[in-house]
Amino acid sequence: MSLLASSPSGLMAKPSVARLKPHLPFLTAVLCAFAFLALFYTERITFFSSASIFKLKSCPRKSTPFKTREKPKAEEQWRDPLTDDRFEFDPEECSVVNGKWVFNRSMKPLYTDESCPYLDRQVSCVKNGREDWDYRHWEWQPDDCRLPRFNAEIALKKLRGKRLMFVGDSLQRGQWQSFVCMVEWMIPEDQKSLKRGRFHSVFTIKEYVATIEFYWAPFLVHSNSDNPIIGDPKQRILRVDSVANHSKHWANVDILVFNTYVWWMSGVKIKALWGSFENGEEGYEEFDTPIAYTMGLKTWANWVDSNVNPNITRVFFTTMSPTHTRSMDWGRVNGSKCFNETKPIKNKKFWGSGADKGIMSVVSKIVHKMKVPVTFINITQLSDYRIDAHSSIYTETGGKLLTAEQKADPLHHADCIHWCLPGVPDTWNQILFAHL
Repeated sequence: MSLLASSPSGLMAKPSVARLKPHLPFLTAVLCAFAFLALFYTERITFFSSASIFKLKSCPRKSTPFKTREKPKAEEQWRDPLTDDRFEFDPEECSVVNGKWVFNRSMKPLYTDESCPYLDRQVSCVKNGREDWDYRHWEWQPDDCRLPRFNAEIALKKLRGKRLMFVGDSLQRGQWQSFVCMVEWMIPEDQKSLKRGRFHSVFTIKEYVATIEFYWAPFLVHSNSDNPIIGDPKQRILRVDSVANHSKHWANVDILVFNTYVWWMSGVKIKALWGSFENGEEGYEEFDTPIAYTMGLKTWANWVDSNVNPNITRVFFTTMSPTHTRSMDWGRVNGSKCFNETKPIKNKKFWGSGADKGIMSVVSKIVHKMKVPVTFINITQLSDYRIDAHSSIYTETGGKLLTAEQKADPLHHADCIHWCLPGVPDTWNQILFAHL
């Protein structure tokens, strides 16, 4: 029996008519169905092609003993594109300044202060007795884009045959140590070495014919306190017109990362000298910090513009690392600086007294007038939230760990300038990595 014979109408059709005169409505329905499917398929392809612009996966992290994922389901949910509509990081279109710190227990640091042998005791907080480790599990999430995770293998490939040098003060030294520790675990023991010097320290990666270096120049310009360090700021004198004593070590470097801030912020007027220290230290003039800083940074900028070939060398400038020495800034009236703080500040409008907007404005104005492109690693706002991540009382002074008596007096002995490692400087290098 034909399908028509069993139709709801119950009417029988002549076989000859059914064969010779197909139903036009039936054919029309079939053709429309095929047209609809074709259109739907085309639209689906177009949609997914357009959506590919919004790539949401960041660089995968290579598995290591230090960062084995304990909760894969939580990690998958963390990266779920359906809950995260931010763009993939593009340095031309996305700012890392605006964002928030999100706690992510499944995120493991690439190293610890136990596993990396190159960390100073000053920043090895857990080794020095810190028991709360939550500060290691906060991840910076920009509002508009996804910041790619630091990938040691890719970073090493980008450094092949190159010199990367961090130039500045002890905070810049912390960023250098962070970068070294973030890649060194991938390098065989016989392929890496570290040579420390009073001014210049070099981590060598033989396999990649590359170096990751640190050069001590806390003011960038020459001073009588570069080495040995003069503890009393009133006795320090700067040659704001010269970087020559330092800059000879910056030549032929492929990637330069500069910073200078905290040494200028002593609270006293800056003594500035023109000419060589060999002629004595008399004849200096005193200037307010913003004026002296402007003169010194212009001297640095002139050296960069006159000596750096932007086709060969990339220049970065790490903005000021904020200090947290006034707990009143975040509303803790009876607090002892950053001591006992365990969580970041959540108020996006927070800007503490340890980050001078006037100095930041000076840097911005000078850099934007330079001929050689300088890329900012803008870490000030995101670091200002992290009152929980400083070395605090888990540090050393004068080459010795704090005594029990000193630890009991955090108001006078807590270090709220430097950062625990692993910690916040890892995020600075994550940003640097994204720009590379």
